[in-house]
Amino acid sequence: MKKINLPLKNYEIKKLKIGEEILLSGPIYTARDQAHKRLVERLKNKKKLPIDLKKAVIYYCGPTKTRPGAVIGSCGPTTSARMDAFTPILIKAGLRAMIGKGNRSKDAAGSIKRHKAVYFITIGGAGAYLSKMVKKAMVVAFKDLGPEAIYKLEVRDFPVIVWNK
Repeated sequence: MKKINLPLKNYEIKKLKIGEEILLSGPIYTARDQAHKRLVERLKNKKKLPIDLKKAVIYYCGPTKTRPGAVIGSCGPTTSARMDAFTPILIKAGLRAMIGKGNRSKDAAGSIKRHKAVYFITIGGAGAYLSKMVKKAMVVAFKDLGPEAIYKLEVRDFPVIVWNK
C-alpha cells in the first residue's frame, strides 16, 4: 500500500490510480449533512469558514460517543451521496479530497474530476477498527450538532481506496 502524508499535494493526486489502496496520515476533518449545509451557507453569504478548506480532506463521518480512555468512538464512513449537492461548492472553495462510502452523483463526480480533487472510499461497517487509526480528535466547529459537528482528526495509516478523481 502506498503511504501519503497529508495535506495532499497536487502532484500526488495526479499520480493516484483508480482502485489504488492508500494509507493516509495527517489531519482530516469529519463532516456530514448538516455541517456541509452550514459550510455552504457561509460560503454563499461570504462569511468566514470555521475550517480552512484549502487542501483539506473531509471524512463523511459522525463519530459515536467516546469511551473513557479512547481517542474517539466508532467512526465509520457514511453514504457519500448525501453530500453530493454540497460537493461542487466546497471543491470550488479548495476542498481537495473526500472520504466516504458509495458512488457519487454525476454532478459530484464531474466536479471532482474538473477540479482535480479525489474521492476515496473506506471500509463500511468497520468504524471500531477505523477508530484505532485516529490518534487525536477534537471538535472544531458546530459543536451543537453533536456527532455531526466538525471534528479535526489526526490519523495514522488510515486505509482508503481511490474511487474517483
